[in-house]
Amino acid sequence: MRSKTKLPSTTDEYLALVSEDKRAALEALRATIRSAAPKAEECISYGIPAFRLGGRLLVAFAAAKNHCSFFPGAHPITVHAADLQNWKKAKGTVRFTPERPLPKALVRKLVKTRIAERAPRG
Repeated sequence: MRSKTKLPSTTDEYLALVSEDKRAALEALRATIRSAAPKAEECISYGIPAFRLGGRLLVAFAAAKNHCSFFPGAHPITVHAADLQNWKKAKGTVRFTPERPLPKALVRKLVKTRIAERAPRG
């Protein structure tokens, strides 16, 4: 999956190293994130594709051996727990497979909740 010699420096470089089925699922996720957070900028964080908004990490995603992961953070997962009951979750992670990707509407909800969580308070 990842090169042992050099970590990817862009999302496209990362996706080029992923199997075709996972790449397609992650490209769709990437497009949905981009549409939900048009002001966010893509980056690589901890070796995986991520989006930053206002200089702060917003969300990230990755491919693993047997699944793909979306990292919206713990708060959005807690807020939308009912919508996520059929997905495997960890504290800030939702796992899915290319055969059963996360619905676009759910991804948008998670991203919008994360944006609201990260908004300056005042």
